[in-house]
Amino acid sequence: MDLIVEGFKQAIILIITGDELVVEATLRSLETSGLAVAVAILIGIPFGLLLALTRFPGRNIVIGMVNAGMGLPPVVVGLFVAALLWRSGLLGFLGLMYTIPAMIIAQVIIALPLVTGFTVSAIQQLNPKLKYQILALGATRSQMLFTLIKEARLTTLAAVMAGFGAIISEVGAVMMVGGNISRQTRVLTTAIVELVGKGDFGRAMALSIILLTLTFAATYTLTHYQQRGTRL
Repeated sequence: MDLIVEGFKQAIILIITGDELVVEATLRSLETSGLAVAVAILIGIPFGLLLALTRFPGRNIVIGMVNAGMGLPPVVVGLFVAALLWRSGLLGFLGLMYTIPAMIIAQVIIALPLVTGFTVSAIQQLNPKLKYQILALGATRSQMLFTLIKEARLTTLAAVMAGFGAIISEVGAVMMVGGNISRQTRVLTTAIVELVGKGDFGRAMALSIILLTLTFAATYTLTHYQQRGTRL
């Protein structure tokens, strides 16, 4: 217990003084996770709309794969991406191994099924006749899709929260493809693992506090916006 208390005290000091490692890992976590969830949203929401509103051969198989991907172990994602980006891998010529883009790719793969799956569920919960009513009022197809997303925003925002929470707290995949290189690919989660291994509980506690704060702040902001539309 004393170790936790002392670690917490040291964490506060490191945060207040702007410790270099603390600042570096925090900014890089925001960079990678922010970009990854943005890409997942740009791909996942349109793909979810496609799966929810269209019928084609093999659709159920695709949706099943998306749902299965929602529980995909991050360490498996890391291994898959590493195998592709390794020097002898299919995409090794790109030279992305142990870089931020490699970490973002892994995080997008983790978040994408969550965003897509939640979007499919959100759209399918709407009245099936709603899209025809919107089109009958003279809306274009783009306007109709935008309106459907707006109507399903409660679940769609839950998808964003789930995706962001999954990737900012992930360690296995980003450790594999990023390497936890100081001043290059070190993020909060990988830095915490390294510091605990070294017995530096003060800095590890500081990074843990920041990680929890960032996760809570992002989730609270999205929840606040989500719940504004539920007030009676």
